[in-house]
Amino acid sequence: MTSLFLDNVDQHLDVIRRLSALDADVQRMGILLADTLQAGHKLLLCGNGGSAADAQHMASELTGRFIKDRRPLAAIALSTDSSALTCIGNDYSFDEVFARQVEALARPGDCLIGITTSGRSANVLRAAAAARRAGATVAGLLGRDGGAMRAECDAAVVVPSDVTARIQEAHSLVIHTLCGLIEQRLGVA
Repeated sequence: MTSLFLDNVDQHLDVIRRLSALDADVQRMGILLADTLQAGHKLLLCGNGGSAADAQHMASELTGRFIKDRRPLAAIALSTDSSALTCIGNDYSFDEVFARQVEALARPGDCLIGITTSGRSANVLRAAAAARRAGATVAGLLGRDGGAMRAECDAAVVVPSDVTARIQEAHSLVIHTLCGLIEQRLGVA
């Protein structure tokens, strides 16, 4: 009998080994995010399920601290306000839960970070469109082939896997790297 854990470790290592090809994409996104914050703008993050947790995780690393004490950085996870999510989902549709918040909160110079393992989440795609209308840039943490979201992004990191769990594991590594890059570029690490 094969061990599920050992199979998962093998799959994980296979994906992690392929991430080095994404170095330029991660650097590009880190620069975009750091420059957004340096200019006094904010990051808005969104995703569904595990990607919502990743959005909240990244926002907390930035508003709290990552490597060492420093000033808080402006980052908001749009999936954390249950009243807004249920109001918008009920009154409009679930496809609008992030777009409505982006319309309310995004200003020119801000950046939306959409996290979707498929690149096809309708509510993340609509949030990207709303960000564009507001004059914000768009970054994406994606998987598979990047889906439709890839074309909406000023900077995208597309994890080369078709397995959602492996994509999310890689997204965690990329998120931590982005937080470190932001702190380095801002001179606060």
